[in-house]
Amino acid sequence: MMLLDVKDLWVKFPTRQGLFEAVRGVSFSLGKERLGIVGESGSGKSMTGRAILRLIRPPGIVEADHITLEGRNLLDVTEKDMREVRGEKISMVMQDPKFSLNPVMRIGDQIMEAYLVHNSVSKSEARAKSVEMLEAVSIRDPERVMRAYPHEMSGGMGQRIMIAMMLIPNPQILIADEPTSALDVTVQRQVLDIMDKLVKERGMGLIFISHDLNLVAEFCDRVLIMYAGRIVETCDANKLHDAKHPYTQGLLNSLPRFDQPRRHLDVLKRDPSWAEVPSVKGHT
Repeated sequence: MMLLDVKDLWVKFPTRQGLFEAVRGVSFSLGKERLGIVGESGSGKSMTGRAILRLIRPPGIVEADHITLEGRNLLDVTEKDMREVRGEKISMVMQDPKFSLNPVMRIGDQIMEAYLVHNSVSKSEARAKSVEMLEAVSIRDPERVMRAYPHEMSGGMGQRIMIAMMLIPNPQILIADEPTSALDVTVQRQVLDIMDKLVKERGMGLIFISHDLNLVAEFCDRVLIMYAGRIVETCDANKLHDAKHPYTQGLLNSLPRFDQPRRHLDVLKRDPSWAEVPSVKGHT
């Protein structure tokens, strides 16, 4: 079942040198699956996620043939209706999500607010749901966390709290923008396991944005590789190490691997022609 379809997406920003094209002609679809988007910093990964939710503000320009959520083109939706889409239909966990929390509000109030915006329920019901959601992301003593402020939480706890907040409205799609980049390996694995479990249990679609190819190969079902605002290759995640595009091969060869140790890692050599190749459609 296809949840989201993006066709010919462009994101542009005016500069003194002319229009800078951050995302150029990106097309892909998303079903009830874990879709990874990988690439270096500046490749357009995060801009793609933000454009889907129409979070690119003027003077930024977003153009596309369509961004369709269950047959509804989000480009034609009013800003008022789009606020209902954000959270209720599509949620996004930002990079370093702990810093997305309001530092002067208790954590419980923030999670409850995310639930009350999309549900007409009492505060006691919202509180009970918030505690339940914190338990779902493996937070011990959720009552204490509900009373705490963000600065009292560790990085891993902050990540889990933001995931709980984004999932409490029960969205159909979760966009996770490098949600584990600031975590150590052990906590990273715990957070990924939590996301994986919740996505499978709820039948959601997940867009997992990352620069870590090995992590995406292990965690996702399909992968889109972006370079200079374009999708240069798309493949099944379990076949990522057999990728054909020289850019993908260069990224893989520049990463250390325990199963294939090498004395020296390759330096990624870029070809200007990669930026000019038409986008590869990331459809199923």
